[in-house]
Amino acid sequence: MKQFTSVNDIADINQLVEAAIALKNDPYSDQQLGKNKTLGLVFLNPSLRTRLSTQKAALNLGMNVMVMNMDKEGWALETQDGMVMNGSTVEHIREAAAVMGQYCDILGLRSFPKLKDREEDYSEDFFNKFIKYCGVPVVSLESATRHPLQSLADLVTIRETWKGAAKPKVVLAWAPHVKALPQAVPNSFAEWMCKAQQEGLVDFTIAHPAGFELNEDFTPGAAITHNLEEALTGADYVYVKNWSSYQDYGKVLPFPEGWMLTHEHLKVSNDAKVMHCLPVRRDLELSSEVLDGPHSLVIHEAGNRLWAAQAVLKDLLQSLS
Repeated sequence: MKQFTSVNDIADINQLVEAAIALKNDPYSDQQLGKNKTLGLVFLNPSLRTRLSTQKAALNLGMNVMVMNMDKEGWALETQDGMVMNGSTVEHIREAAAVMGQYCDILGLRSFPKLKDREEDYSEDFFNKFIKYCGVPVVSLESATRHPLQSLADLVTIRETWKGAAKPKVVLAWAPHVKALPQAVPNSFAEWMCKAQQEGLVDFTIAHPAGFELNEDFTPGAAITHNLEEALTGADYVYVKNWSSYQDYGKVLPFPEGWMLTHEHLKVSNDAKVMHCLPVRRDLELSSEVLDGPHSLVIHEAGNRLWAAQAVLKDLLQSLS
């Protein structure tokens, strides 16, 4: 693996999932791999789980870690070529990314979409230019359109907890929110589950109100319904997440009642386990009774962020050897 920005960068998702589980059982076995190597973590947006889990993963591998909060500590970046920089931007991404690549062996980057211009966000212009100019492997810590470290941790969680003989039914269920949220997490989860479905590992369904369809590029082969009860019937895992409209880009459209998951919803499921990437707005996105009850996997899932990040960093370090 030369970089990690989506499931498309991985040759074998089964192998990567198993590598994460193996590292969970033996976290410090590869410390020589990261000795005298440096990971740079570059954040343009807030982070809790991604920041801590990736930093801890690097330390487990013997790496040094440097963290840069570009939104608070760095210069305002220009990303467009051919601009006379006589405005508010101070440094061009060409120099900024290249300099970071001089100091670090691997770089992690987190940058959210603006949710104003769909074409701009989905072009991943910032991420692609950063990768182009930094000259070292890049790990996505979440981009405008994807959050692959989260999705890998989600798949690890399902693999660890599924005890059934047949493949599990996994449901991505839209949830209400007061703000317009990005599509990165649901895009990424859908992309990984569709890949897992192609490999015969899961059956995958997406449930959302009309108007909240995801970009079809991320949902090939998924069953899609506007009926939450239909989706939850027989479900083994329910992944709860809000996202704003892709078609009416970045907007929160009117939606019917009844989309916040409760114990009542789960009665038609196969005693489904419930997942969420966190942070979660209690009793808006997901009911407290579910979050605090026996169905919830959210803390287990968050814990697996560490092993997902460590598996990715280990693979990238091996490619540098």
